Amino acid sequence: MRSSAIAARLVGDEMMVMSTADSTFFTLSEIATLIWQAADGHTPLSEIVRRKICSEFEVAPEEALRDAEQFVADLSDHGILRVSTHPIREHTTDTA
Repeated sequence: MRSSAIAARLVGDEMMVMSTADSTFFTLSEIATLIWQAADGHTPLSEIVRRKICSEFEVAPEEALRDAEQFVADLSDHGILRVSTHPIREHTTDTA
């Protein structure tokens, strides 16, 4: 799931992302942008890779998943993506 502590803008086919926590700036490739946009906190990375990457690019599923896991780990290290083994649910406060 994308962190709320970022600034992001799509420029052409690439996403520009900056962490407000450490001012780290990333320019995401077209493939990384597809992963970024699909990171909803509910869809497993393996499914994102299968549906978004392998269906649009000629790449072996194992290689695509390995690269995607490294990409996600890098962004997670900077607080740009939140990673979980279970779907992430945002905490909401019920005022009713």
